[in-house]
Amino acid sequence: MTDTPGWASPSSSEPPRDGVRPPADTPAAVPGPSAPPQATPGWTGQYGQNNQYGQNNQHGPYDQYGRPQWGRPSPGGRPPYGWDVPHSPRPGVIPLRPLGVGELLDGSVNTVRRHWRTVLALSLGIAVVAQGGTVLVDLLVRGKTGAATQTLRLLAAMPLQLLLDVLAAALLTIVVSRAVLGRSATAGEAWRDARPRLLQLLGLTLLTLLMGLGVGLLGFAPLIGYRAGGAAEPATAGLLFLVGLLTLPVAAWLWIRYSLAAPALMLEKQGVATALSRSRRLVRGSWWRIFGITLLSKVLSLVVAVVIAVPFRFVGLLLGFETLDRQGLTDSTHQGVAMVVVMAVAGIIAGTLTTPFMAAVGVLLYIDQRIRREALDIELARAAGLPESGGTGWGEQPDQTPARR
Repeated sequence: MTDTPGWASPSSSEPPRDGVRPPADTPAAVPGPSAPPQATPGWTGQYGQNNQYGQNNQHGPYDQYGRPQWGRPSPGGRPPYGWDVPHSPRPGVIPLRPLGVGELLDGSVNTVRRHWRTVLALSLGIAVVAQGGTVLVDLLVRGKTGAATQTLRLLAAMPLQLLLDVLAAALLTIVVSRAVLGRSATAGEAWRDARPRLLQLLGLTLLTLLMGLGVGLLGFAPLIGYRAGGAAEPATAGLLFLVGLLTLPVAAWLWIRYSLAAPALMLEKQGVATALSRSRRLVRGSWWRIFGITLLSKVLSLVVAVVIAVPFRFVGLLLGFETLDRQGLTDSTHQGVAMVVVMAVAGIIAGTLTTPFMAAVGVLLYIDQRIRREALDIELARAAGLPESGGTGWGEQPDQTPARR
């Protein structure tokens, strides 16, 4: 549900720190009411005890605004709120609290599983167009450009793949954001919500892509110039190659730094520059965690794609579409048309399954970072219609799994 107040970004320009989450309904830039004169009584650690404000104290100690303390140990010595709560509201595919790695991956799989009609319909259509374009390019440039065939094939397919990646990210972000609230979205609804921001998302994607490519090209420019000048000293070329490799960590750093910009743009409905700034703030202090989760999800997707492709490869071999020579297994330039079509079918199946998974991981990472820093879980629980009452604090659909780091 992209138009709910839960997705609105905070008004303060200074991002909150991890572990000190502000009250969700009090803008950070606006001072709240002064504290009552009496001190807050010590919390005994028993869920359900009321404090001096008459509020149920199940979430832990309350601050001067009467809101639950975020990220601070209680007087009784308990861990910060969110880590020891045995029941968290779960209106959709994830519990509304800070998530562990396993919960992020499980939430992505649950999104595909629970909303498979919309998710797989969108990803299947995108995968069919992508693989169809790849096969068409392969047939057009096959063997006509010699050693440059593979490079030209990759370059020719990039514009279509870029457009499809943007479309997939836009549509699936809408689906995942509604799945978090326990709501479904049809393909038509996802398109209507995503369409106004497609051009901005395309510009954002191009900008972030050019950042990484620009850094890499800058690093390898000396080597390219050295080889273009006709020099062929192995030692010098090797040294320049190492210089180019040193720029790859910078490109990876930029990639993760702005990896949350796309969901921020789609869900907060802000401009490209603001989305980049939001991603930078949300990633700050959590770069390694986000990098590890993103890398793990990509490795899992690659494993799934390989597992799907291998049986199709052997089926093609058994049907006589290709031979077991070295060229047939490693160089797709020399594959027969029938084998290309078979592998395209494998690519369609793999893309249908992995594309929504990767999109869901990105959106859930964005939501998790906002829960950790901005108490977004409270706003999402309200947007999902969960009343703030009952034994779990939100009254409906509790999550029975213990919170984890």
